[in-house]
Amino acid sequence: MSQVNRLTHGGRIDRRQPLTFTFNGQRYQGFAGDTLASALLANGVDVIGRSFKYSRPRGIVAAGAEEPNAIMQIGSTEATQIPNVRATQQPLYAGLVAASTNGWPSVNNDLMGILGKVGGKMMPPGFYYKTFMYPQNLWLTYEKYIRKAAGLGRVPTEIDPDSYDHMNQHCDVLVVGAGPAGLAAALAAARSGARVILADEQEEFGGSLLDTRELLDGQPAADWVAKAIAELDATPDVTLLSRATVNGYHDHNFLTIHQRLTDHLGEKAPMGQVRHRVHRVRAKRVVLASGAHERPLVYANNDLPGNLVAGAVSTYVRRYGVAPGQKLVLSTNNDYAYRVALDWLEAGREVVAIADARQNPRGAWVEEARAKGIRVLTGAAVTEARGSTRVSGARVAAIDIKGFRTTSPGEWLNCDLIATSGGYSPVVHLASHLGGRPLWREDIQAFVPGPAPQKRVCAGAVNGVFALGDVLADGFEAGATAAGEAGLKPVAGEVPRAEHRFEEPSLALFQVPHEKSTARAPKQFVDLQNDVTAAGIELACREGFESIEHVKRYTALGFGTDQGKLGNINGLAIAARVQNKAIPEVGTTMFRPNYTPVTFGAVAGRHCGHLMEPVRFTALHGWHVKQGALFEDVGQWKRPWYFPKAGEDLHAAVARECKAVREKVGILDASTLGKIDIQGPDAREFLNRVYTNAWTKLEVGKARYGLMCKEDGMVMDDGVTACLADNHFLMTTTTGGAARILEWLELYHQTEWPDLKVYFTSVTDHWATMTLSGPESRNLLAELTDIDLDKDAFPFMSWREGTVGGVPARVFRISFTGELSYEINVQADYAMGVWEQLIEAGKKYGLTPYGTETMHVLRAEKGFIIVGQDTDGSVTPQDLGMGWAVSMNKPFSFIGKRGMNRQDCLKADRKQLVGLKPVNPKAVLPEGAQLVFNTQQPIPMTMIGHVTSSYYSASMGFGFALAVVKGGLGKMGQKVYAALRDGTFVEAEIVSSVFYDPKGERQHV
Repeated sequence: MSQVNRLTHGGRIDRRQPLTFTFNGQRYQGFAGDTLASALLANGVDVIGRSFKYSRPRGIVAAGAEEPNAIMQIGSTEATQIPNVRATQQPLYAGLVAASTNGWPSVNNDLMGILGKVGGKMMPPGFYYKTFMYPQNLWLTYEKYIRKAAGLGRVPTEIDPDSYDHMNQHCDVLVVGAGPAGLAAALAAARSGARVILADEQEEFGGSLLDTRELLDGQPAADWVAKAIAELDATPDVTLLSRATVNGYHDHNFLTIHQRLTDHLGEKAPMGQVRHRVHRVRAKRVVLASGAHERPLVYANNDLPGNLVAGAVSTYVRRYGVAPGQKLVLSTNNDYAYRVALDWLEAGREVVAIADARQNPRGAWVEEARAKGIRVLTGAAVTEARGSTRVSGARVAAIDIKGFRTTSPGEWLNCDLIATSGGYSPVVHLASHLGGRPLWREDIQAFVPGPAPQKRVCAGAVNGVFALGDVLADGFEAGATAAGEAGLKPVAGEVPRAEHRFEEPSLALFQVPHEKSTARAPKQFVDLQNDVTAAGIELACREGFESIEHVKRYTALGFGTDQGKLGNINGLAIAARVQNKAIPEVGTTMFRPNYTPVTFGAVAGRHCGHLMEPVRFTALHGWHVKQGALFEDVGQWKRPWYFPKAGEDLHAAVARECKAVREKVGILDASTLGKIDIQGPDAREFLNRVYTNAWTKLEVGKARYGLMCKEDGMVMDDGVTACLADNHFLMTTTTGGAARILEWLELYHQTEWPDLKVYFTSVTDHWATMTLSGPESRNLLAELTDIDLDKDAFPFMSWREGTVGGVPARVFRISFTGELSYEINVQADYAMGVWEQLIEAGKKYGLTPYGTETMHVLRAEKGFIIVGQDTDGSVTPQDLGMGWAVSMNKPFSFIGKRGMNRQDCLKADRKQLVGLKPVNPKAVLPEGAQLVFNTQQPIPMTMIGHVTSSYYSASMGFGFALAVVKGGLGKMGQKVYAALRDGTFVEAEIVSSVFYDPKGERQHV
């Protein structure tokens, strides 16, 4: 396993620890301290993937978070797969398994590669929008193959074995970035006594100081880094977070930090360790020292493997001991890039030439390069690269930037590596997360953070300061300022002495002109991750997309995980040139969190499974399990769905349970219903305001059904509330709405009516509710209670207090089935004993436990609604035929009164709740089926409503449904048709929503 590009010395890797890894099925070797990217380059791997759109061969371009191409699938098993990992940010470990995210049958021999040769004309910007509109029935097919061809990572299908967590933190000063400016800022803040958090996304602190040629105080810059880290580590109130990307900047100086804790140890976190952690930090002050990304130049075939950003070459040589090639051509518009040629020369490699777009560069770096015999071509740039799967040559020509043309035929230079530098773009992403627009600085040809709504200070390269000595001074000043603004006494920092090198200003060069027009020249890529070319941006502008946000969406410039880190400024410059505007006139696109991708595991943290949404069990759950009940989730509760006997399916079990309730007696565990205890002198007045009907005169011992509406007059929840004492009520809500309703009550009390003296307490868990329903329910309950159950002593919609099975209980005579019913409420701890007594005593009465599915059938037979099933947030009480539950004469307007009296809510053709009786009695209409009056109408047909609930009634012997139909209450007896997925229709008659016992006699006996 020969590492053909590994240097024999240098770098910060540990050559004593060789590590074996696998890429695309091939075994390779690297060293501890490598990234996956540096190890691949060391082994001479050129092609690491295929491009998003044209399936062209792509290689590694950068060395950090700005890498657009080296997006990997990491993991050896399905459970440990992590998609879309940047190879430049993945530390190497023994046994690492990585694969390209696209390329079939392999990245070196991709059948879709033919698109790279002809795709420019076949797939211009807007190609997908223009091509795949028709036929509509193939949209899903198009999506499947487009996504497959796009080279995106594959989501694992098995459960992640690792754990993740969140940590909330506070600090005086949060420093983002641990390069020279960040380290200096952290030192200044720490010396001032501030609580400091220093976060950096790299494996080591130091940033550019880890591979710079410059000296600090006459010593290697890395020595100063080591001293600074040691001082910070020894300071008690300083927290150092490496491998930690500050991915989001939110309101009130709230930032999120994604820290990768064990990615460098293996694909599975060691036992007991967290893999990733999200730090949720509230900082008094923030120092943004996020640095800058070096911009590549845009020229023909600049996407071939072997085209790298200049600074990345120095990083690989000096930090990782890797020289990814033999012969280098450097194309630049600034002095600092010359260090790359010097580093390459010192590594024992050949510098073929430096093409400097400036006419007369004279900086210290330039002179040193010339003194070492490097050929410098001025007023020139690389205009085109050649090669197939690797650079084999570079064409260098004289250029006229203002005229945007070449001024010489050019010269082809043999090389296998092209490094380019078009200047430096400050990393303004975080500074823009709250909407602040960056400001253009002509002197550095880049955007810097604009005015901040946040309490932050910018330092170093992000601030447009690039010379090392100035960066350190800016960092110390920023740290002291932040500490002072946080209420501490600033301490002046001692700035280490850096070499002063004269640097000439860079030249405004973004796209290198070609001898042919942009449209006819070989592809010149701007956004490598999304295959956006200069020709594509020009075309978008010609087609009328002037706003840079529109250009972005039409071409995909800055999309994906890249977010324009390398290509954004170049893209803006090209759009500005085509539109004859200045770059600041064009502006920038909006940057949003996350700065780099964050795994879903880290987003979820511990909030998964039961910790995400706890499963709630009633006090009777164990009994239901023993009886073989099947459960459904209602809110967070596990409720018995039905109780199948041997050989029964859902329909058979429900039919049996329904028949038992209608003919004898059934028992239901209704403990999950929301229960809110309401007390206070103003409790009645409060109920008057939140319910649509009147509550002032409700007597103690009575109960009343009520509707709650949102401000727009639409039904939000319903339930029965009982008067326990003059100023004491018990409100019941739907199971899934309990928490929401309690929050809603508190919201109105605290914000709208704080003068009302009323108090709310959730008691859902305190009480277990057992419902006896059916003709024999009175006889059964009478055997176990001391309450007088005579219909006159205990009438419908009232409650009584007494004992049931020797246990204190509240019994409510309420019915959701239309049968004689009693809801028995006891303290949850006593529920099982009472339940078992009822079961035993009920044997002679044919007592049958039933579940929620049976309850749904029984209530639908009576036309009783379920909020959220028969309502959808767009129906008023009048639409439901429940105007009787609305009192318009209350002295204080209830919530929703004004909304339901809007003109739109009074129209006769609103969707209204009705019953549907299929012409075929055996038919059961699908819930959600759309309804039409005319089956002969061409598509798109006029939909006049939909089915909300639909069942087969064993008691009535036919299928039936509830539905909302436009003007339905006035269309009784008319025929309507339910549309099925296969294009057929089921005919039904519009009838009353009350199918069973329309006079309600059975529940009043």
